[in-house]
Amino acid sequence: MPLPHGANRLLCWLALFAHLTAANHGRTASEPKKTACVVRGASADCSHMNLNVIPQDLPQDITRLDVSHNRLTGLPGANLSRYAGLLDLDVTFNSLTKLDPSLCQTLSRLRTLNLERNEVHVLRDQDLSGCVQLTVLNMASNRLAFKAKWPDPFAALENLTTLDVSNNMLLTAKLGSKPQLPRLVALTLSHNAISTLKKEDFYFLSRSPSLFVLNLSYLPLKKFEDGCFQQIANISFLKMDGCNLASQITKLCTELSDTAIHTLSLQDATLLKLTNITFKGLHKTNLTILDLSSNKMSAIEKGAFQWLPTLKTLHLERNNFKHLTKDTFVGLENLKELNLRQALVKSQTSSTSIIDDYTFSPLVALETLILEHTAIRSITENTFTGLTSLQYFYIGWSSCTSLKSLTEKTFVSLAASPLRLVNLTATAITSIGNGSFSAFPNLTTLLLDFNFISQTLQGAEFEGLGQLEQLFFSNNRQKVELRSLSFVQLPKLSLLTLGRTLTGSLDLVPSPFAPLKNLKVLDLSNNNIANINARMLEGLENLMVLKMQHNNLARVWKSANVGGPVLFLKDLGNLTVLNMEYNGLDEIPTDALTGLKKLKEMRFTGNLLNNLKDSVFEDLLSLQTLSIQKNLITSVRPQVFKPAMENLTLLDMGRNPFDCTCESILWFVTWLNTTKASLTGGKDQFTCNTPLAYFNRSVMDFDLLSCKDSTPFQALYILSSTIVIALMLGALLVRFQGWRIQFYWNVLINRTLGFSDAKVEEGREFEFDAYVIHADEDQKWVERSLLPLETDRYVFCMEGRDFLPGTSRIEAIVDNMRRSRKYLFVVTESLLNDHWCRGFKAHHALHRVMEERRDAVILVFLQDINDYRLSRSLFLRRGMLQLRCLLNWPVHKERIPAFHEKLHIALGTTNTPKP
Repeated sequence: MPLPHGANRLLCWLALFAHLTAANHGRTASEPKKTACVVRGASADCSHMNLNVIPQDLPQDITRLDVSHNRLTGLPGANLSRYAGLLDLDVTFNSLTKLDPSLCQTLSRLRTLNLERNEVHVLRDQDLSGCVQLTVLNMASNRLAFKAKWPDPFAALENLTTLDVSNNMLLTAKLGSKPQLPRLVALTLSHNAISTLKKEDFYFLSRSPSLFVLNLSYLPLKKFEDGCFQQIANISFLKMDGCNLASQITKLCTELSDTAIHTLSLQDATLLKLTNITFKGLHKTNLTILDLSSNKMSAIEKGAFQWLPTLKTLHLERNNFKHLTKDTFVGLENLKELNLRQALVKSQTSSTSIIDDYTFSPLVALETLILEHTAIRSITENTFTGLTSLQYFYIGWSSCTSLKSLTEKTFVSLAASPLRLVNLTATAITSIGNGSFSAFPNLTTLLLDFNFISQTLQGAEFEGLGQLEQLFFSNNRQKVELRSLSFVQLPKLSLLTLGRTLTGSLDLVPSPFAPLKNLKVLDLSNNNIANINARMLEGLENLMVLKMQHNNLARVWKSANVGGPVLFLKDLGNLTVLNMEYNGLDEIPTDALTGLKKLKEMRFTGNLLNNLKDSVFEDLLSLQTLSIQKNLITSVRPQVFKPAMENLTLLDMGRNPFDCTCESILWFVTWLNTTKASLTGGKDQFTCNTPLAYFNRSVMDFDLLSCKDSTPFQALYILSSTIVIALMLGALLVRFQGWRIQFYWNVLINRTLGFSDAKVEEGREFEFDAYVIHADEDQKWVERSLLPLETDRYVFCMEGRDFLPGTSRIEAIVDNMRRSRKYLFVVTESLLNDHWCRGFKAHHALHRVMEERRDAVILVFLQDINDYRLSRSLFLRRGMLQLRCLLNWPVHKERIPAFHEKLHIALGTTNTPKP
């Protein structure tokens, strides 16, 4: 958004002044302590190191040395003789009490010396005599005090342009006894104890024709002697913020009458009221900029500004005006900019301030009017009458009942103004009537953000805005609905923001954006858009920036979408920025990004993207920024990402579950090792999710050599490619569906052949098919997952259910084990730690197995238990049992039926050991 012309000039002045007076505070206290100086080129940074002396191990050719925030108490030239070529020396925040004359004798080429925040209390004539090349000297916040006879320490500094002695203990502005500092441009004396400006105070500057900026802010000034500014009549910028000038303002203006004053800043100067003689002394000056902000001013008498005919910029921010009349601004016929931000306040009798009709009529040259953050009672047909030159009108964040429902009469008083920008941000607008802006035929920028507009835009609302180029319409509570002709009155529009504004569907034919052939920036973010068509952006060949983040476009790009994916980007050949973050996208169609050959920035953060098609990014050869973090991407293959990463300068791809295998990230890790692109969060942001060996480790830990050894002979690979492919397909089938194949095979064998050998070869009948041995903690699993199988052909013996009452526990266990054909162990850590289970039950079961020479043990593992633990606790190893008697409880629910079939097989096999 362009700034007003006058505001630009004032900002330039203030920026220059801030640069000349700002303190260089170096590092913040929260930064870690350095242990060594940092050398970059010809600059050495030795700040924050608790140094007592200047380091002697730095390169001799450095030109800038920063030793701020240390414990230096002196700067003898001998300590700096090694660095005689220094041009800039920063010694802020140390404990210097005086300057050693040898410093400047050693550093004769020094141009900038910053001694702010030390304890220097006196300057002698010889202290700076050797610094003849010095241009900037900052001695702010020291302890310089008034002496009976002030020496001339600056007499030798003929090239000095900037001098800051603010925040000291000076009682006078007299810094020398003879004329000196012929090239001085800026002098800062703020925050001292100067109470009187005497005629001879600035005599030492009588031969300083270049003096441009004088800062006397926050001085306890009580008296201005006649002719106190006579010696510095060339002064152009005077800053006296924070001075109590209520009773001295007239005298100050009189003393400035013969100066070249151009800019006068009197912020927070307790000027509660301006009378018709306040600025009388300035009538002969060429004052252009006057800043009266933050004065709690409540009244301006008629004719107060009549003495300022050359004034171009007037700042009255943060004051307490309750009523502006047609006499308030009399005499400001040449004013270009008027700033009344937060200047109008509520009165005791009203919640709003009053602006009379024709209040601004004297301001015939005004180009910029700022009324932001004000409370205006109403806008009438003559409130702004007379502003025939107004180009920039700011009334955003203000309260006015006339603005709630805009009509063609709301701004009729501005009909004669050649307005180019109108800011109505956050003015509580609820509706826009037809032709509400018809009074602004020259308008190029209109801001309507942060309002409460709730209506369907038919198109007539923007009637008369044929020259509009920028329309800001964001954050209107998602209550605005579009129609095909909504923007038909805006043929020259190049920027349109509709973020967090729209409701309803954009599946309109023709599209609301069809008339906007010159559109370059379109923001449709945060609107929960779900329905669009392929022609939504048709004809927008000039569109460069498209923001559609935080919508609901997942269905739009699905291949299963009715009619196929909606390729709404196909005509945007000049697009450079595309933002599709947080849209729930889980796929990108092959042709969705085709033709975007000029795209430089693409953002898909916060979606559900995983397997991307090989050619999806093939046209993105100009891409410089790619943000695709927080997705489900496991593989970064060159077939997909290589075109997009050819010229990349910034990649944001963290927080994806990368599969750290040769097929998935070999190329990506190689690219990371060679790329010059910046990586958001560094290389450590890319972490592996699979396989288990690399879980939660950086992809940079992936062993590339393991991939190089996987196919050592290319010829052999080519000759055996058919076999390898067949094996891969078979391996994939076994890997992903092997359990299902085994399941159906077991079902087939079980139901076709059965397991009658179990009963035929046992030699005797058993009452129970299996005695279940488990820990108390696993009781719920047994009841939930094992006992339901009793509805089939098997019966389990459960302790507490099948034991006869009155029988001791040990006798019941021994008896029931004798009547059970199998012993089923539910193996968990709890079982291995249960002394009763692993002691008596397990030992007795194994004893019977060995005594009867029976192969009757079945192990069901609910947890991953290694053989060492199994052997120590149950005296069993997996190798002692048949594979069909070793079962693992599946993690996935769909594999539970396969587990049941395996259990049937284990229970149905004979107990007779094979020879």
